[in-house]
Amino acid sequence: MKLGKYLAHGGIASRRKSKELILNGKVLVNGEVVTEPSYLVKKDDVVTYKDEVVEKEELVYYLVNKPRGVVSTVKDEKGRKTILDLLNDEDKDERVYPVGRLDYDSTGVLILTNDGELAYILTRPEYEVPKTYLVTAKGIITREAERKLRTGIELDGYRTREAKVSVKEKNNQKKTSLVEITITEGKNHQVREMFKAVGFPVKSLTRTHFSYLVIFTFSNCYFY
Repeated sequence: MKLGKYLAHGGIASRRKSKELILNGKVLVNGEVVTEPSYLVKKDDVVTYKDEVVEKEELVYYLVNKPRGVVSTVKDEKGRKTILDLLNDEDKDERVYPVGRLDYDSTGVLILTNDGELAYILTRPEYEVPKTYLVTAKGIITREAERKLRTGIELDGYRTREAKVSVKEKNNQKKTSLVEITITEGKNHQVREMFKAVGFPVKSLTRTHFSYLVIFTFSNCYFY
């Protein structure tokens, strides 16, 4: 196994971050610094990071339905409830981290795992992993706004990729629209910014799907 992948499987970091650690001389093999991520780890090699031996961990996966008022991080300097606080006490000993994030006020599907390789694949835009959100937007959305959401929007010099958009309901009494949108990227606050850009700011947002329920293909999977 290549050194970068070995670190990811050891729960040290994502594959991309593991590569950075190796290139920066942070990883030792048999007591010697190795700066080549493609180095093939042999059976008897001892890999260390921060003076601790790196061993392949049993891979675990948690599928969490994140409620509002919870941050998608393992620690929070403001003392707010984190995604790890939703796990059972016995599961908190696992060194897991969230794959991607959901805003503090957003809800829905979030994956926690120690599988760095999977995290890399699910979050990198080149893999075009679909993520579906159910959005309650302020106002009665127009066809032109739908078209813009579907074909792409300029956000801070970046044009979003094509998205799948389906209007589920228009509530004239509450002056809101229920819209399902699927994107294959994940810029910070992207869905909220997209709706804001077309003049229909988000009132509430829930992620209903992350990939094609890829999590169900794994054996060590737990649900919260």
